[in-house]
Amino acid sequence: MTPSRPYLIRAIYEWIADNGYTPYLLVDASREDVDAPLEYAEDGRLVLNVAPRAVQGLNMGNDEIVFRARFGGVPRGVQVPVNAVMAIYARENGQGMLFGEGDDAESEEYEALDAGQDSDDDHDGPPDGPSGGKRPNLRVVK
Repeated sequence: MTPSRPYLIRAIYEWIADNGYTPYLLVDASREDVDAPLEYAEDGRLVLNVAPRAVQGLNMGNDEIVFRARFGGVPRGVQVPVNAVMAIYARENGQGMLFGEGDDAESEEYEALDAGQDSDDDHDGPPDGPSGGKRPNLRVVK
């Protein structure tokens, strides 16, 4: 399966904008493939305002996020790989989504688990679980 991160970024962006808030991207500025004004980065992180009124030509693709914006009054082009996005959140209340470093590796792990399940479907026995003969042992605690 394709990674879920670009789909989640687009969905959270739409949700934030639809509610009248300002979507911000938190980007890992230490990556070499980030083309953004790194002079505004702090501690290897860059916060980008991607509100419709702040950017032009916003394209949130499956591989990268591309747009034009003004930084200190100077128009600049920005290209951020989706994997460099650490979070998307609303400036006003902080609600959004934080992404871990291994999110894409996690989707590969799910693929491996799915492949392993196919081979386990061969057996004809009953599913593993509790045996049906015993009653539950519960008591009321006051």
